[in-house]
Amino acid sequence: MATDWTVRAITRAMMPVLLVLTLVEIGSGLVLGTFEADLLASPSLLVLVPVTIGTAGNLGSVLAARLSTAMHLGTLSFEPEDDVLQGNAVATLALALTVFPVIGAGAWALATVTVGSRLALSTVVVVAFVSGEVLAVLAVVVTAVATYTAYRFELDPDDVVIPVVTNACDVLGVVVLFLVVQILV
Repeated sequence: MATDWTVRAITRAMMPVLLVLTLVEIGSGLVLGTFEADLLASPSLLVLVPVTIGTAGNLGSVLAARLSTAMHLGTLSFEPEDDVLQGNAVATLALALTVFPVIGAGAWALATVTVGSRLALSTVVVVAFVSGEVLAVLAVVVTAVATYTAYRFELDPDDVVIPVVTNACDVLGVVVLFLVVQILV
């Protein structure tokens, strides 16, 4: 992969991606707007929104950086049995297993201390856990696909993959959280 590290080349690669992602983020805001009444009725869910989508984006970003480095080093083959791909995907999912219950408990505690929580601690933890695990799986898929796509189009994944992953996690985070709340609350 020939990399042109000029401002012009980087801008040429990133501008279309960022324009499309801006439109996608507007869609995320529209979904969040339909979810507003539920969020305002349960402050602990409102606290979960930014931290859930932020954490999912962070997990995806770390995975994207690791896959990008592996791609640059030539140690990533994009095969399903690839140890680098599998190991990083499993690590991302394992981290999500540990961090999202803590996020749920923290959101519940913060809401309880500041405005009161209508939902039980266990409900908020389960919503955070289920949403987080689904988002972690989606983050792994989006990151792998975005990295592979960058590779196929001979783009530097350092320039395009992290914006794609974080924006996708924003949108998916709102949708997944909304669906999980509809099912569990």
